[in-house]
Amino acid sequence: MAQSSTAATTAASGGANVKSAVRTVELLEFFAGRPGLHSLAEVQEALGYPKSSLYMLLRTLVELGWVETDVTGTRYGIGMRALLVGTSYIDGDEVVAATRPVLDRLADDTTETIHLARLDGTDVVYLATRASQHYLRPFTRVGRRLPAYATSLGKALLATYDDAELERMLPERLEPVTERTHTTRAALIEDLRTVRERGYAMDREENTLGLCCFAVDIPYRTPARDAVSCSVPVARLTPGREQMIRDALIGARERLALATRHL
Repeated sequence: MAQSSTAATTAASGGANVKSAVRTVELLEFFAGRPGLHSLAEVQEALGYPKSSLYMLLRTLVELGWVETDVTGTRYGIGMRALLVGTSYIDGDEVVAATRPVLDRLADDTTETIHLARLDGTDVVYLATRASQHYLRPFTRVGRRLPAYATSLGKALLATYDDAELERMLPERLEPVTERTHTTRAALIEDLRTVRERGYAMDREENTLGLCCFAVDIPYRTPARDAVSCSVPVARLTPGREQMIRDALIGARERLALATRHL
């Protein structure tokens, strides 16, 4: 498995302790990206670490609560300690706290599902959500990670970068999430130009079939780091409702800018 650029740079600085720390982070990220329990052989095949050192690292993390095992002690998954740290990140995040009233009002105004997400590399990570008031509604958990190019949230954020930056950030070919996802960088960049012109992003079933999403960035920094979206089942999306949601988001963007002006 190729190291992340950050991990590779850190490891290059030398030292067994640094190497062990990098492996620990990569191991936790492996479990975070693959829910469920995995055998030692599965983990070793994915990460390429020597089996003996991997086993010792896993046992240490089990003792510390970062990794859990099944009753046989032979399959491993993310532990409770990781949840506690993740929760503290959300609880202590200034943007999550500052935008809470705006998200609440937007959820009341639209009666649809509202999300707050942050750009992390070329993915978006969900930080907060407000459930729809309707029986037919999407579900997205806090902490979920999705490709930015396949979501309205991600496109709202990517649109705050110029084309040259996007050329450096994104691969030429994009892995489709649904049959409607952009699959080339060129097509995505063209879409992002439209996002800049109209002031909001959207995806029509590009991430989830049957679901349409609209999003705006929060302009407390440039390029933007965070965005807010509204998700609506296609079955409920009339032209009039679509216009109402777009207007609500654009209005919310002004309130979000005001709420985060001190950050």
